[in-house]
Amino acid sequence: MLLLALVLQTGCKDDPVDAGDLTHIEYAPVAYNLTVPEELPPLEQPDYNKLTVDGINLGRKLFYDPILSGDSTMSCASCHMASGSFTDNLAVSEGIDGIAGKRSAMSLLNVGFYYDGLFWDGRSATLEGQALLPVEDPVELHATWPEVVDRLRSHPTYPEDFRKAFGIKNKSEISRDYAAFAMAQFERIMISSGNSKFDRFLRGEIFLDDDEYNGYLMFFDDSPDLPDAECAHCHALPLFTTNEYLNNGLDNSADFEGFSDMGRGEVTGDMTDNGRFRVPTLRNIAFSAPYMHDGRFETLEEVVDHYNSGGKQSPNKDPLIYPINLSPKQKRDLVSFLHTLTDTAFMQNEALINPF
Repeated sequence: MLLLALVLQTGCKDDPVDAGDLTHIEYAPVAYNLTVPEELPPLEQPDYNKLTVDGINLGRKLFYDPILSGDSTMSCASCHMASGSFTDNLAVSEGIDGIAGKRSAMSLLNVGFYYDGLFWDGRSATLEGQALLPVEDPVELHATWPEVVDRLRSHPTYPEDFRKAFGIKNKSEISRDYAAFAMAQFERIMISSGNSKFDRFLRGEIFLDDDEYNGYLMFFDDSPDLPDAECAHCHALPLFTTNEYLNNGLDNSADFEGFSDMGRGEVTGDMTDNGRFRVPTLRNIAFSAPYMHDGRFETLEEVVDHYNSGGKQSPNKDPLIYPINLSPKQKRDLVSFLHTLTDTAFMQNEALINPF
């Protein structure tokens, strides 16, 4: 018996158990059955990161988990809350150190359709690239990816989640890229429900009220008896954005160097892009206040007043920003129409809410 015990002990030393091994967990990826409303175009997915059930489940957890921040107090969802159409309803957000950023958190509604760059200035080309940046931003989550990856590898459940999502064989394979892939998958399913009042009107299921309809006609310049509100050029169907970067006349500047925030120009290095910002979607706009890249307008009425006035002067102000001279009633009707873009079903989608 003593000899047998010595043999068993020797065998254990020669064949140590790999504590990081995950191959006992089944890897059987299932494609996610994504439903896109008929009003919207098909969603493009990168070949290297197709949507899967387990990939999205992992991304959803990471999106809501403060484990990604330096002190484990904030998550992506801290600045992108479902109740605000995945904004935080602040002019500018504060990170874990209480330092305020300089721009408002953008809505993530239909963010998967943003093929011309992410953020207000378009500095990230893909959702996968975008997901990497807030973690190490000193104003936002203020962590480092090596420390976050260490936390994920030592976590009681995340290694299994990464195995199911990406087929990794060992905890050591958990990486920032796989984390970003998962969050990108989750963000791609943040798609309009197709059940806003406007969508139902467009399908012929309901009628708009008179004031809403008047606003609709002005928004799309669809009546010779009403002024063109010059909205649909930049907020075009079906996404209510053209995904362009434009100067909408927020600030006076005698030249291309006089903007307090250079916007797109910081990314391209082209001074004619200074003061230009991404055109945001107007879907669910009633829930994503305050407005503009710096949250300067608290209400939709203020936004309409800005465009009605023609904005402020600068060399690259968009030519479609000029005094429109809408009457008080016409301005109210335009705001009424904007409220028909409200999509509460999107914000209440159980697949998007906090899983914890």
